[in-house]
Amino acid sequence: MWTVVYMAQSKEMAFKLQQELEKQGILVKIKPIGKDANGEDNCFEILVPAAEVEEAHNVIIDIGF
Repeated sequence: MWTVVYMAQSKEMAFKLQQELEKQGILVKIKPIGKDANGEDNCFEILVPAAEVEEAHNVIIDIGF
């Protein structure tokens, strides 16, 4: 089961966080939340498998998000 570990305020922030988590070997999905059709002004959910939530939170804290 995929679990939301962070809500990014921009597409750029979402992709940066995805890259950092993937560097640590964590699987990541990004899901846009909002009404903007092109996705630029949406918020984005950062999702990871439930088994990797704690590790993902540690990475997010370590990189200062």
